[in-house]
Amino acid sequence: MISSTVENYLKELFLLDPRSEKQIATGELAKVLCVTPGSATSMIKTLAQSGLVEHRPHYGVKLTEQGRNLAVHVVRRHRIVELFLVNILGMDWGEVHDEAEQLEHVVSDDVITRMDELLGHPTHDPHGDPIPTPEGEIPERSLQLLSFCNEGDNVAIARIGNQDAAFLKFAEDNGLLLGASIEIKHRNDIADSITIQSQGKEVVLGLAAAGRIEVEDV
Repeated sequence: MISSTVENYLKELFLLDPRSEKQIATGELAKVLCVTPGSATSMIKTLAQSGLVEHRPHYGVKLTEQGRNLAVHVVRRHRIVELFLVNILGMDWGEVHDEAEQLEHVVSDDVITRMDELLGHPTHDPHGDPIPTPEGEIPERSLQLLSFCNEGDNVAIARIGNQDAAFLKFAEDNGLLLGASIEIKHRNDIADSITIQSQGKEVVLGLAAAGRIEVEDV
């Protein structure tokens, strides 16, 4: 049985590079996992010996096909659990990430299948991240960062890239929820800000904050 630690390493490698095409620096991986570079290096060597990653010392690491398949499996569990906690149990979308981090390692595939059926076979989690299919396929959409939008654009929020609880609360308080239609009223590249209108309310965002939100045309 694969340990939760191994699953976490594989999942984070996938999230850093969903296509598994580039070498991820050991330091970068260690940072997102909140471990020391030495600990990350030791685990990477173990994963490489198991055929789950390709490791080039001084260059980095990337998932093998086998490793990516396992990572996608974990990501699918995580995102279905998040949606179940929000849609069925009524939990706040800013609380479910940490809960799903724990449950993704212990919930059985049979339970995940039943959750998926109960939810109507969803394609995206509460934050807009795609849910892999049982076959490991990743739903794709044509999205762009809100920070790249121009005055007069009308778009809909499709994904919140930053799942920090404080940022999610800010988004919710300002009506920046998935599916919300927004109009770009003004952008000021000198001040690094963008003014949007959502549900009749104008909100001014810094371009850094707007860069955490992805939108699609309506």
